[in-house]
Amino acid sequence: MIVDRKPLTFWERLYLPAIWGGFKVTWRHFANSVFRGHNTAKELGDGYYPEVPWKVAEGYRGAPYLVRDQDGNTKCVSCQLCEFVCPPKAIRIIPPGDSGLKADRANAEKMPKEFEINMLRCIFCGFCQEVCPEEAIFLQKDYSLTALTRGEMIYDKEKLLALGGTHAGIQKWKQKADEAKEQETFPVKPEMIRP
Repeated sequence: MIVDRKPLTFWERLYLPAIWGGFKVTWRHFANSVFRGHNTAKELGDGYYPEVPWKVAEGYRGAPYLVRDQDGNTKCVSCQLCEFVCPPKAIRIIPPGDSGLKADRANAEKMPKEFEINMLRCIFCGFCQEVCPEEAIFLQKDYSLTALTRGEMIYDKEKLLALGGTHAGIQKWKQKADEAKEQETFPVKPEMIRP
């Protein structure tokens, strides 16, 4: 299909009406902020970032970090579930192998030899946090990730543990265990049993 386009007029070819319209919008925002004290950032509640930090809403999914338990031990047991479930393949775990590091916890068999998250690839989806059976990885409310090189955006195990901190008392699997126990002791009524 051929579209028949009409030629531009002299004023349309000069683009002066479009430029004038842009100046009007710019002047209106300038006058509102300087003379009337209106500020779009203040009206939206953002304040002046970066001087005033942004208030993170509840449920915000930020950068994933490894955490330690209340005794300061590494919670990760190198099961590699987070690596397998990661959609952009941002997580890389190298298990310890036969002659690797022994776990620093009494109830764990192993800990990762290397654990890396490429923050340039990470999409902050939260799958790694959801799949972790040991509650070793959590999405923090960190939204300002900066670096001077690409290499600095690949966080190793030590950096992830330092940024993650200590998490005690979070037991997302305890609720599942309690539900399973309730199902085991579920009362069976006589009318439910088939003869």
